[in-house]
Amino acid sequence: MTHINRYTCEEAFRRLDDYLDHELSAEEMVLIQEHLDICAGCAGEFNFESSVLRGVGQKLQQIQLPETLQSRILELLKTERQRD
Repeated sequence: MTHINRYTCEEAFRRLDDYLDHELSAEEMVLIQEHLDICAGCAGEFNFESSVLRGVGQKLQQIQLPETLQSRILELLKTERQRD
């Protein structure tokens, strides 16, 4: 198996969501970052997607959940963790 030392735009773009979520291996994270450092097109796409995620995260923090809904969600998460 050959060692990949650089990603193409297509390869980087395919992994961009996982990169944003920090779900890639350390080596893949480095390869994506190196590609973003040299590719303005992919860097622009990354900046756009990153800003959308930040905006959604900020909006979600402003939403007040009804206490009963929050309790039900926490109980479901607790039950799910106990299954694993």
